[in-house]
Amino acid sequence: MLIQDNISLKSYNTFGIDVQAKQFVSVSNTKQLIQVLKAHPNTKKLLLGGGSNMLLTQDIEQLVIHLNLKGKTEISKSEKHVLIEANAGENWHDFVLWSIEQGFGGLENMSLIPGNVGTSPIQNIGAYGVELKDTFISCKALNIETLQVEEFTNKDCKFGYRNSIFKNEVKGKYIILSVTFKLTNITHNLKVSYGAIKDELTQQNISNPTIKDISNAVIAIRQSKLPDPKEIGNSGSFFKNPVILKDDFNKLLKNFPNAPSYPVSETQVKVPAGWLIETAGFKGKTFGNYGVHKKQALVLVNYGGATGTDILNLSKLIQETVKRIFNINIEAEVNIL
Repeated sequence: MLIQDNISLKSYNTFGIDVQAKQFVSVSNTKQLIQVLKAHPNTKKLLLGGGSNMLLTQDIEQLVIHLNLKGKTEISKSEKHVLIEANAGENWHDFVLWSIEQGFGGLENMSLIPGNVGTSPIQNIGAYGVELKDTFISCKALNIETLQVEEFTNKDCKFGYRNSIFKNEVKGKYIILSVTFKLTNITHNLKVSYGAIKDELTQQNISNPTIKDISNAVIAIRQSKLPDPKEIGNSGSFFKNPVILKDDFNKLLKNFPNAPSYPVSETQVKVPAGWLIETAGFKGKTFGNYGVHKKQALVLVNYGGATGTDILNLSKLIQETVKRIFNINIEAEVNIL
């Protein structure tokens, strides 16, 4: 393992922000990771996976550890289900496609979500009516203080909407090494009720979809709305969809009768942040070499050469404007460093 000095992180974050890491090392297994942590006990560290859920606003003075842990293992298989353990450095979308190729169902609605397997439990990733917690069994994580591997069950993780224990009580205390999923083997529990998926399948004249059909539909939908980070720098959805009280939403309807919402509980609804941002006039707006994507208002983009501060200031402007117009707070979904 070679610790390198002054390495550009431009190719390690999907926004394509060009900042420098004072020190950088890539590890490919748990043993190497422990060696690095032991050798630098008092050094501040930044763990880097797929770089898809972060906005880098300055050079990183900490030791950047790139988690390049690869591999997938079939733990057990029954007539109906299979347990698969995927290591943290596996690309999420590649893992979803691999599971579909094996005939395993449960992840197809989450096709094309950027990032790696290791970061998926941190914010309980989800899309089109499905969340990670629906198939998550457990994860193995390294305790940074004791350097012991511990296991977190689904219940332990305290999953919520784009939330988990790893963003709260134990934030910064563990490094996720692998995740174990329970996937269907024969009879799949297909989730096609989400409107966009139903419409896409109808357009393709598919009435009895397979898990592959659903994955293809999701990919087509996402590609029609979301820019490819390899072409335009972005981190996918920049903001969370806010959850507000039904009473507050009813007040919103008086001024915006077409405002959409999705039920969360008897007293709360979720309002699409994309609708709020678009209605506030930001969709497709450009500010030199950065802006808001023309097809999806949730996505902030770097057209090339923008700084993390540029993107951050734009996100703050959007938050302030949405608050002023709708009296609703929208939170960033990405980690800002």
